[in-house]
Amino acid sequence: MAMYFGCFRARSTFFVWLLLLLQPFSLLKAQQVSDGFAPESGSSPSSQAANTKGDSSSQVAQEFMVVAAHPEASRAGYEVLAKGGNAIDAMVAVQTVLGLVEPQSSGLGGGAFLLYYDARQGRLTTFDGRETAPQQVPDDIFLGPDQTPMQFFDAVVGGRSVGTPGTVKLLSDVHARFGSQNWGALLAPAIGLASDGFTVTPRLANAVAKDADFLQRDTETSNYFFPEGRPIKEGQTLTNLPYAKTLGLLAKKGGDAFYEEENARLISRKVMSSANPGYLSVKDFADYRIIEREAVCSAYHQYEVCGMGPPSSGAISVNQTLGILASFSLQGKAPEAASTWQLVAEASRLAFADRGLYLADPEFVSPPEGLLAPGYLLKRAALITKGKAAAQVSPGQPSQDSVHYVEGVSPSQASTTHFVIVDRQGNIVSMTSTIENGFGSRLMVNGFLLNNELTDFSFAAKNENGLIANRVQPGKRPRSSMAPTIVFKRTIDKKRAPFLALGSPGGSRIINYVANSLIRILDWDYSLQQAFNAPHIVNRFGVMDLESGSTAEQLASDFKQMGYETNVRGLNSGLHGIKFDENGMIGAADRRREGLVMGR
Repeated sequence: MAMYFGCFRARSTFFVWLLLLLQPFSLLKAQQVSDGFAPESGSSPSSQAANTKGDSSSQVAQEFMVVAAHPEASRAGYEVLAKGGNAIDAMVAVQTVLGLVEPQSSGLGGGAFLLYYDARQGRLTTFDGRETAPQQVPDDIFLGPDQTPMQFFDAVVGGRSVGTPGTVKLLSDVHARFGSQNWGALLAPAIGLASDGFTVTPRLANAVAKDADFLQRDTETSNYFFPEGRPIKEGQTLTNLPYAKTLGLLAKKGGDAFYEEENARLISRKVMSSANPGYLSVKDFADYRIIEREAVCSAYHQYEVCGMGPPSSGAISVNQTLGILASFSLQGKAPEAASTWQLVAEASRLAFADRGLYLADPEFVSPPEGLLAPGYLLKRAALITKGKAAAQVSPGQPSQDSVHYVEGVSPSQASTTHFVIVDRQGNIVSMTSTIENGFGSRLMVNGFLLNNELTDFSFAAKNENGLIANRVQPGKRPRSSMAPTIVFKRTIDKKRAPFLALGSPGGSRIINYVANSLIRILDWDYSLQQAFNAPHIVNRFGVMDLESGSTAEQLASDFKQMGYETNVRGLNSGLHGIKFDENGMIGAADRRREGLVMGR
């Protein structure tokens, strides 16, 4: 199994500060606060969709393609590509439109991870635009007066949860390096929509109605989403003149204007003066940097699966799941049988156990060597008993010098977006962007919402067994589950060619949505749309989550006989992807959301 661990080397002086004997771990210790909260609502396809080849959401193109979570964003990216722009140019247009029309999921006040494949150089790299904790943040920020963790939404709503936004810096820096069109022109589609108005979709209207209490706690947020005291409605035309003004400033002065004193002071003042004040300062904006990191890649069959390393847990956890399953030859097993998905579930549980213990910001914590080593994954696979749920799953010890921390409670919410772009030159963008919880902190400034990303840290810095790797520290980036992915296929002459690019929102279930789609495509030859439509089966911490549908109850019965607790529920992914074959590019958008594939 090929591995690239360049991003694992901590560059901070906070290298290794605690060695502990690994304690027995209860499965439930790994669960996150946000597991008890429903993700963004959406329409789920019936389970029969898994048996349907092709879909009206899927399209084929030869020149270029964009797949995004909202039709207006896809159209903006398409127009940039049609006019000769490249994938990075289109990325700027797509993200700034998404921040307007899908504000509950991503925007200027959030962060993002980008995988970028440069076709001319044949080089894949990743860019970390994750938010950072303020320099003045205390380690007990999410503890109450009695030093116990706060209730989730008590921590989320208001300035306490806001980290330094990274999305604008990512767009600006990467465009300066790779873009081909004028920066200001790429912001024009979003400026036009914000000024002239866009149509409120069912998804946005529904999200606003469900979040009425939190959204009305901030005056600016309330005035926007509840004009004249009433929630915005599906089909309504909504303008956002402050957002247009903000983008106009960025168009004129460049992306760095977002981080300069006037704008930074306005945002930090809002954060520190809110009813639930936080610690974000002008200096945090001045100090913020995008980090280019080496991709984390592992072999799976004849493919190389590449993604984002720490502070994201995405690529490591996806590749651990696949690497463990390599011992079971899934290609010869019944694709949708409970016996097959029991193996996938146990592999996922093992990966999540390691994730909860070892993965955090690599500037502060060095993950142990060997998390993706073939020998280690073989040992992990040997822990799986076919047809039986493990009573307990514990983190492993991938190397003799593994550093053992203790697991913390690290929420990871589902309000995120993913888009994929391919241009005429074959350059590829696979980007996952977020403001964390739906509508983030619910604080709005200059037409955009601020993130609540700090609640992705463990709420407690330590427990009776020691320090927690993903604890809050000044300048630290919280662990993420975002998993933007690009898969390469090895050719006869041992070169690698792009085969697939995909990703999804969905909180910590992102890891399962991406891994399960890869299994269906790489092991069972599902079409891209068929894989996205298939009903979700997710297990992170022992409970088998089954997506509602015609086969869910029978599967639940089968899993119960194996010893699993089951939960039939809505599982709202937002998978978007592009696959490459002899006919060109095939794009697909998850029918659970409002995405659109556009290409030529």
